Amino acid sequence: LLTLIAFLYTFTVLKDTRKKTDIVVEQVIPSVSELKDFNLLLQKSKTLIAKWYYNKSLNDNYEFRIELRQLITKDYKKRKEDLLKLSEQWNPDDKKFLENIIKKTESTFILYQTEIMDKLNSMEAYEDASIYYPAKFALEEAEESIQMITKNLNQLIDRKTKEADILKQEMFQSINFLENVVKILGTILLVGGIIIAFFTIRSIVVPIMQLKELLLKMGKGIIPQERFPDRKDEIGEMGKALNILINSFERTTEFAKQTGAGNFDAVFQPLSEHDTLGHALIRMRDELAENERVLEQKVIERTEEVVKQKKEIEYLFTQVTDSIKYAKRIQEAILPPITYFQSLLPHSFVLYKPKDIVSGDFYWIDKKGKRIYVAAVDCTGHGVPGAFMSIIGSNLLKDIINNTSLVSPAEILDELNVRIAQTLHSEQTDTKDGMDLSLIALHTDTLQIEYAAAMNPICLIKNNECHILEGDRFPIGKYTDVINKFTNHSIQLSKGDTLYLFSDGYADQFGGPKGKKLYKKNFYKILEETSKWPVEHQKFILDKKFNEWKGNLEQVDDILVIGIKI
Repeated sequence: LLTLIAFLYTFTVLKDTRKKTDIVVEQVIPSVSELKDFNLLLQKSKTLIAKWYYNKSLNDNYEFRIELRQLITKDYKKRKEDLLKLSEQWNPDDKKFLENIIKKTESTFILYQTEIMDKLNSMEAYEDASIYYPAKFALEEAEESIQMITKNLNQLIDRKTKEADILKQEMFQSINFLENVVKILGTILLVGGIIIAFFTIRSIVVPIMQLKELLLKMGKGIIPQERFPDRKDEIGEMGKALNILINSFERTTEFAKQTGAGNFDAVFQPLSEHDTLGHALIRMRDELAENERVLEQKVIERTEEVVKQKKEIEYLFTQVTDSIKYAKRIQEAILPPITYFQSLLPHSFVLYKPKDIVSGDFYWIDKKGKRIYVAAVDCTGHGVPGAFMSIIGSNLLKDIINNTSLVSPAEILDELNVRIAQTLHSEQTDTKDGMDLSLIALHTDTLQIEYAAAMNPICLIKNNECHILEGDRFPIGKYTDVINKFTNHSIQLSKGDTLYLFSDGYADQFGGPKGKKLYKKNFYKILEETSKWPVEHQKFILDKKFNEWKGNLEQVDDILVIGIKI
């Protein structure tokens, strides 16, 4: 009943408020706005008629003259029509007051036209004192009239503004009263609701919450330890059924544990012949017992098979490893012994670190006349494929030096390029096998070196500064339609200079704090710093710096660095 009373009263107040709002929005506010616009129009006409009088322009179509004529003939009529339409809803006094304002305005505009605009329409009229000075009196009369009309307009605007304020005040009072009524009724309803809720909670909600808590635990897979208390009503019947279900879950859980532990003789009694879960558990127990027996037999068979395969793999691995180790011995046999290397170049070292058991990089040294030839070679790939290429390359270099009359490094590389291509048949197949290398010929009497390089620069440290000796930008062994010829370079060395020949493995290694590639720029800096040490220590310094940079990462390529102190 209280809710119905509150609804009816609220409906009445809101209906009255809406009506007053419509009056303010649709009548009063537009009326005030139109009155203000009308006032602005009068002030504008006052300014324009004064300009008409004082501005003696010969051009009758001067902009302000056109604007004044448009104001009187068009703008004023539009404002008047809008005001008269709005005034239909006004009280009779305000409506009559507006009509008097309009009459005075029209009289003033007639005075504009007849005494000023029509008479002062030419230069001669402005020069004629009998016309110009009487128009002055008409202008003053018009200004007084505009001033009076403005005063009346302001009074009318004040009336309408007060009318709007009164309506707003009435709306606020109605809404405030409605707010107080709603608060009182709301308080009554709240207190009544609390009382009703209290008794409802005691009799219904608390038991339902107990049931909910037990069900939520079971939904999470938790078997409750407590049970729902006995009650002599419908909620008590639900609690009893829930207690039976909890007891059944306990027995089911224990049976599942026994079955999972392999005790397939565990006893379980379903709740009834319709207990789907209970009968499914019994079937599961029987099937698990059978599956365990089958799996045990399969495990025995698979174990025997795995042991057999393991032995076969170990045998094959041993065979492959032995073959690779034998290949390593062959490769080591073709590499110049360090003693021979240092017998030709006493102040030198070779840092040689294969990535795998065998390497795709190799170093080579030989002497012909007064020239000592040294090469650092990086064959395609690493491991076994690279090792085969290194054997081919080493044998071909040895044959070219010993069995031909070629002496310049460029001629030797040209011949090596042809022989590698013939050996690999790369002119007939699209093969990517080949090698990058740098080859120098050191004249022992003049300390001049000649060099040629295939994709492999040489580093010269002279006066503690690093100079990179670039070679040609194509490798050995790659077949093209155009026969590439290598360029022979020569440079004069001095005592104390250091030469470094190398493969790209050192510079390509990943490592450092961010696991990035070292790159050649940083590698050259390392060579420049290392060159300051005695040559007998440089190999160990380079090896140490390499391991520090690599850290725990895997070596990515074969490493070869040859250092020669002049």
